[in-house]
Amino acid sequence: MLRADAQRNLDRLKAAALEVFRERGLGSPLEEIAKRAGVSVGTLYNRFGSREALIDAVIPDLMAANVERIRLDANAATDPWERVERYFNGLLEMQIADPAVSDAVARAYEGSPDVSAVCAAALDEGARLLDAVRTGDPSFTRDDLGALLVANSALIATGGADAARRIVAVLLAGLRPA
Repeated sequence: MLRADAQRNLDRLKAAALEVFRERGLGSPLEEIAKRAGVSVGTLYNRFGSREALIDAVIPDLMAANVERIRLDANAATDPWERVERYFNGLLEMQIADPAVSDAVARAYEGSPDVSAVCAAALDEGARLLDAVRTGDPSFTRDDLGALLVANSALIATGGADAARRIVAVLLAGLRPA
């Protein structure tokens, strides 16, 4: 159990990290996070030890909540193909809206088993939805969906959200059952 002041510092650091990462991505300066939390960089490192540990403390829950919201929205559709479209487009819009999520997807954050697990679950759900309507290209796999998400992250990072949307639209058109 942490002292009350230590718990407050921890809570402020996590909130500040989430804000800064969501604004600027996972490569944001840790000094900016500490400043926003009102603590020293030393306090940040004493509490988390590394950037990866800080990412692990805040990003997996954010990603899991977003993916669950997208999954629920997709599965609310009655048409199986609409489920696929909602899911793929929902993942893309999540990446566009949130640089932290896009960065985590792009890196599949190797240093983070929790981020990797959320990404794996998202890919599994996409593959499951696609398998339910499979008459399109049978060679498109779960790993291809992962590659698409990584490519989208790169496009989004260079200001190409519209290009990422076009790629998803073309991909979905190619996979759509005849």
